[in-house]
Order: sequence, then structure tokens, then C-alpha cells
Amino acid sequence: MTLTQILGQRIAAEALALVGTRFRLHGRDPATGLDCIGLAAAALHRAGVPAAAPAGYRLRNTSIAGPLALYAQSCLMPVSGEALAGDLLLVTPGPAQHHLLVTAGAPGFIHAHAGLGRVVLTPGPVPWPILHHWRAHTKG
Repeated sequence: MTLTQILGQRIAAEALALVGTRFRLHGRDPATGLDCIGLAAAALHRAGVPAAAPAGYRLRNTSIAGPLALYAQSCLMPVSGEALAGDLLLVTPGPAQHHLLVTAGAPGFIHAHAGLGRVVLTPGPVPWPILHHWRAHTKG
């Protein structure tokens, strides 16, 4: 297993540890609630990956240029192909809707579900179109 795969496993484990956390739009603290971006930021931070979390967005957005620029400046690299544990996926569940997921590997993906009001593990493949796919990498 490579260092990048080990890091991905840590990110997935940290995201799984947050399953059940309350949903809160713009939430960045597991104690008070997380949204999908807060979930990804918390999992990355707990795994030791420096990544900026975008702010100033709504549930529906026509432009996601700001968040994409922040991810490009962090330790996340764009990748394609099969999603591995710990990868981040930006999906479109509906028109002008963007949602960030953390892949859990074979079991599915972890995300902050506004409708259910909490962070959940959803089994199976991602049911929405994938716009962007990132993987955390180690320096060096």
C-alpha cells in the first residue's frame, strides 16, 4: 500500500467517525454540526491534511469557482478513474446543486445529508454525476 493510499484510509476513517454528527449549513465544528464541506474539512484536518474550507456559498450555486480554487491550493490533486477510500468527489444531485462526498472505499461514501439532518454513510456507488474528483497526497 502506498503512502497516498494509507493517507486515504485515514481520511475515510476520520469521516466514518463523524457519521451521526448533526447537519448544519456552513457548519465547521463537529460539536455544533457539519455540512458537506465541513465534513470534508474536518476529516482532512483530523487526518493531518492541510486544506482550506470555502465559505460564502448557498445550498444552490451557479458558480463553484471559489471552492475549486481553494482545493487547487491545498494538498488535494485532481484525479480520474476509480474513487479510492478518502477521495473527495464533487457531485451534482440536482440543478445548481453541488455536494461534496468523502469516499469510504468498498462500503460507499460519507456525506452530510441535509434532509436527514446528519452525516451518513451511504452504501453503493455514487448515484449522481461526478464533476470533480480529488485525492489527498503526501508531500515529497
